[in-house]
Amino acid sequence: MPPLAMRRFSVALACCVLMLLSVSSRVATQGRKPMSAIRLYTGADGMTHAETIDLRLTPSSLLDGTERSDRIKVTALQIVRWPPGHVNDWHNASETPGGHQYVLTLSGRGEVEIAGGQRLPLEPGRILLGEDLTGKGHITRTLGSEDWVSAHVSIED
Repeated sequence: MPPLAMRRFSVALACCVLMLLSVSSRVATQGRKPMSAIRLYTGADGMTHAETIDLRLTPSSLLDGTERSDRIKVTALQIVRWPPGHVNDWHNASETPGGHQYVLTLSGRGEVEIAGGQRLPLEPGRILLGEDLTGKGHITRTLGSEDWVSAHVSIED
């Protein structure tokens, strides 16, 4: 094969490989479950309510299936270890400096109880966004026989 034809073939082959990688990355991304968080907020009734919100992730420039959220400005990070049986009675997120915070369970299990007795499990991989800054709030408790370890990430309003 002449050198010019070989070069063109190499370029065409490289383009095909990049297209296949891009398509397979998008297909892999499309098959994934959306990432979500439980958002606690204070309703008009002064009680804490919960809703599931999707976390917006966009494909990164790496074209390897990696997705990223927008950056979130963080004001503080605290690791908390709650012993088995621990209960933090009615409180709201205003007790946290800055108020709004993500709670990321690292190990063990916990739960949050809100208005009407609804209980929301918190286990590794579950994300909670505390924004119930007023009102009665929620109860937080450890479940099971092991410590519940969580990262509390305070964010800017």
